[in-house]
Amino acid sequence: MIRTAAVPRPLRIGAAAVGVAGALALAGCAASDTAAETATETDVTTAPEPSATTTPDSTATESSAAPASDSTYVDGTYTAEGSYATPESVETISVTVTLEDDIVTGVEVVGNPQKSESERYQGEFIGGIADVVVGQDIDTLSVSRVAGSSLTSGGFNEAIETIKSEATA
Repeated sequence: MIRTAAVPRPLRIGAAAVGVAGALALAGCAASDTAAETATETDVTTAPEPSATTTPDSTATESSAAPASDSTYVDGTYTAEGSYATPESVETISVTVTLEDDIVTGVEVVGNPQKSESERYQGEFIGGIADVVVGQDIDTLSVSRVAGSSLTSGGFNEAIETIKSEATA
């Protein structure tokens, strides 16, 4: 009996598994918690060049009239919105940063998650972000993962770019 050259069943199952794994990797989440995704996990890299993005939803408050002598940014407290896409929805966070001599001295992130999985990841991000960014020069911030949350970082970085453009001296 001659068989046709059909794709063997194990290969089709393997291809499906690779497709699912790829989707999970792109979604920035994993099927199970691992030691690598604990609340202490953080990745912060240096931004190559600051680029400014302005959104009409951002506001600046409590700014001083002039920057410090060698500061790039005006000291003060700034708030901006950042958004990011998840497989289920587009999520938005509000980021408030206090700057002194270009150093982040305070940060607050408020989320409004649309899905339960987003609520989990935003909560983890919010719980760990201050430990990552307070005390850092705003020009060196480029957060990629905080406490196992990688997608929320995209919204945070977008808000930081807006804040940088508004705080420019």
